[in-house]
Amino acid sequence: MKGVKKMDKQSIKEGVKRYLKVKHGVTLEEAKDYEIFNAISLTIMEEIVDNWNETSKRYNQGRMAYYLSAEYLMGRALGNNLINLGLYDEVKEVFNELNLDLNKIEEVEEDAGLGNGGLGRLAACFIESAATMEMPLVGYGIRYSNGLFKQNIENGFQTECEDNWLKYGDCWSIRKDDEVQIITFSDMKVKAVPYDVPIIGYDTKNINTLRLWQCEALREFDFNLFNNQQYIEAVSARNKAEDISRVLYPNDTAEAGKILRLRQQYFFSSASMKDIIKKYKATYGNDFSDFAKYNVAQLNDTHPTISILEFMRILVDEEKVEFNTALDIAKKFFNYTNHTILAEALEKWDIRLIERLFPRILQIAYQINDALINELRQKGYDEGAIWNFRIVTNDQIRMANLAIYVGSAVNGVAALHTEILKNKELNNWYNLYPEKFQNKTNGITPRRWLRLCNPELSEFITELLGTEEWVKDLSILKGLDKFKDNDEVLNNLMKIKREKKAQLSAYIRQEEGVEVDPDSFFDIQIKRLHEYKRQLLNALYILDLYYRIKENPNIEIPKTTFIFGAKAFPGYRRAKGIVKLINEIAKLIDGDPISVGRIKVVFVHNYRVSYAQKLFPGSDLSKQISTAGKEASGTGNMKFMLNATPTFGTYDGANIEIVNASGEENNYIFGLRVEDIEKLKNNYNPKEYYRNNPCIKRVIDTLINGMLNDGGTGYFEDIYNALLEEGDQYFLLADFDLFKKAQDKVFEDYKDKKKWAQKCLANLSNSGEFSSDRTIKQYCDEIWHIEPAKVQ
Repeated sequence: MKGVKKMDKQSIKEGVKRYLKVKHGVTLEEAKDYEIFNAISLTIMEEIVDNWNETSKRYNQGRMAYYLSAEYLMGRALGNNLINLGLYDEVKEVFNELNLDLNKIEEVEEDAGLGNGGLGRLAACFIESAATMEMPLVGYGIRYSNGLFKQNIENGFQTECEDNWLKYGDCWSIRKDDEVQIITFSDMKVKAVPYDVPIIGYDTKNINTLRLWQCEALREFDFNLFNNQQYIEAVSARNKAEDISRVLYPNDTAEAGKILRLRQQYFFSSASMKDIIKKYKATYGNDFSDFAKYNVAQLNDTHPTISILEFMRILVDEEKVEFNTALDIAKKFFNYTNHTILAEALEKWDIRLIERLFPRILQIAYQINDALINELRQKGYDEGAIWNFRIVTNDQIRMANLAIYVGSAVNGVAALHTEILKNKELNNWYNLYPEKFQNKTNGITPRRWLRLCNPELSEFITELLGTEEWVKDLSILKGLDKFKDNDEVLNNLMKIKREKKAQLSAYIRQEEGVEVDPDSFFDIQIKRLHEYKRQLLNALYILDLYYRIKENPNIEIPKTTFIFGAKAFPGYRRAKGIVKLINEIAKLIDGDPISVGRIKVVFVHNYRVSYAQKLFPGSDLSKQISTAGKEASGTGNMKFMLNATPTFGTYDGANIEIVNASGEENNYIFGLRVEDIEKLKNNYNPKEYYRNNPCIKRVIDTLINGMLNDGGTGYFEDIYNALLEEGDQYFLLADFDLFKKAQDKVFEDYKDKKKWAQKCLANLSNSGEFSSDRTIKQYCDEIWHIEPAKVQ
C-alpha cells in the first residue's frame, strides 16, 4: 500500500498501554480481552481523527451525496479497519511481541447490531467503497442499542433474546453533543444525538462518515415525580424516547409496534434532513435556490421515504420556501432504490397513524398527491388510471409511489429486477417517467469479502498476478484466466479451499458443538429466512436424498454436509416452522446408521457478518434458489463467487449476471424462469405433482405422518397446507425434479477434481464486475453526479 503513512510499532504499543490505563485502569498483564480490544481500537481512532476531520472539511467544499438507510450491517470493525489502513500485519507483529493473539482479540468484538439482511450489508459495502474511491458520501441511519435479536436453537426451535452489541462500549464512534437535533411528534419531543462512525477507505487518507442517530429524552427524568416517590412514572418519558432507537425492526404485528416503527422512520429521517439543511445554511445562508446543486440524497428502499415529507415541511414551514419551489428542489435532491417486488415490502402507512403522530406531514402528503394528480390529468390520464399512481388512497400513504414521483432517479438492483420493475411491477410509472428508471446491479466490497476473510486466497492471487492492485480494481482478477489449465495453480487453489473448510469446521465445532468433516462436500445456503428464498425446497430435497440412501445405500454421491444459516423474523410463524423442520431433518439423518457418514445437515445459529466471513470462504457450492423473479439481486451469491465457489441457483436476481460473467458451464442453473412461471401460474396445481411423483408425495407426507416432530406447534401441518392447500405460491413442487437433476450433475462433476477446480477458478477470475466499487462509481456518475475529493 502506497497511499497511507503507517504507524510505527512503538506508537501502537504505547497507545495500547495508555488506553488500558486511562480507560480501564489496568496494565497489559491484567487486561481482559475486551479491554485490549478497546485499547487497540482507541489507539487507531486517535491516529485517524486528523484525516477524518480533514476529509469532512474537504467534502463540505463541494457537492455531497447522502445515503439514507434504516440498516447498516457493518460486521466487526477492527480487522477491516486495520486491513484498509495497511496496519494489520504491523499490529499482528506488535501483538506477537506482547504475547497477545490478534485473532482472539478480533473475536471479542460484537457484530454491530445495525442491520439484518442484504439491504443493510449492501449499505455497508457501499459506504466503504465510497471512502476507498474518495467520494463525498455521508451515510445516515439509526444507532440501535440492540440489533434485530440474537438467535439460539433450542430443541430445534428458533428462540430469540436481545442483541446487546454495545455491552463492551463502542470505541468506533464519536458522540457529537453539539450537533443534536430536536425531533417533534404530536405527543412528545425527543433528542436525536449523532454518533459518527469513521468509514476508512482502503489505501487512502480519506475517511468518510456514517452518522447514526440515537434517541434520548429531553430530560433524564422528572424530578418532581421522583421526589414524590413515583419512580416508574419519573422515567417513563425517558424510556418512551429510548424505545425509538432501542431495537432494529420492532415486531409490528400489533398497532403499538407499527407506531414504534413509524416513529423510528420519522425520527431518523427528520434528524437527517435537519442536519443536511443546517450544514447547507452554514455555507450558503437562507437562499435555497442552489440546494440541489450541492446536495443529493439516496433513499435505500422505502424506509426513509418519509424524509421527502419532512424535507418539504422544513422548507415550507421553517424556511418559508413556496410549496411548488420546495417540491422542485425535492425532485432534484431525492433518488430512490427499489429492493423488492414483494408487495408486503413496499411500505404503506395508515393515514390515521400519520395523523396521530405528525398531522402536518399528512397535509404535505395530500398536497404532493394533488400535484401528481394535476400533472396526470394534464397528460390526459383518466381517473381509473390515476388511481394506481395516487400517493394517498384507501386511507393509506403509499411510500413507493411517493419515492418514485419525487425521486429524480429510480433504480433496481440487478438487470432482471430492473426489467421486471419497468415491464411489470412499476410499468405504469415507467411509461410515465421512462427517463427516471436505471439499473445498478449490486456489488460487494473486496476488502472485507476476500482480503480480510480469506487472507490465504488473497496472498495466492497477489502472488499469481504479481500485484495487490486487484484489491482496489477487482477487474484485474480476469488475469487469473490464463491459469485455467495450470495443474499446479488449480491444485493450490483447492488446497486453500480445503484449509478454509478446516477452519470453518473448527468454528462450527466451537459455536455449535457439532463435528463436521472438512473432507465432505460443503453445500451452503445462508441468507434471511423467507419463503421466496426457498430454504424449504432445499430441505425437502435433502429429505428425499435421505430416503434414496435408505433405499439404495450404495448410491454414488460424495459425502456431503448441507449447511444452513438464517434468522426468521420473530413474528413470521411459517419461517420459524422451516427452521424447526431443517433441524428435525438433521436429527433424523444423524439418528440413522444408514445415512450417518453419508450426509449431514447443520443449522448454524445466529447467522451474522462475522460467521459469514468463515462460511463464504469455506464453501464448495453456493445455493441461491429463490423463485425466479422474486430475488431482486442477492449479494451472498457474489461473496461465494469471489471466494471461488460455483453457484447452484435459479435464473433470478444477480445469478443471471454471475452466470453470464463466469459461464453457465461453471455453474448450475435450474428451474422455472420468470416467463415459465407467468405461463404456469394461472393453472398451476401442486396436487398433480404430489399425486404423480412418488418422491414428492413421500417427502410431503413426512410432514404429517409423525416421522418428524414439531413439538405440537402445528408448524409442519402448516407447511404441508402451504404446499398443497394454499397453492404452493413459490413453485417448490414444480421445481423439485429440476433441482434434483441439477444436484445430481453437481455430484457427478465433483468427481473430476480438475474440472471442479477449473469451475472454482472461473468464478473467481470473473467476479470483478461484482465489486461495490463498480456499483458506487455508477451511482456517482449516473445519479449523484459527484466527483472524487482526495485528502492530500
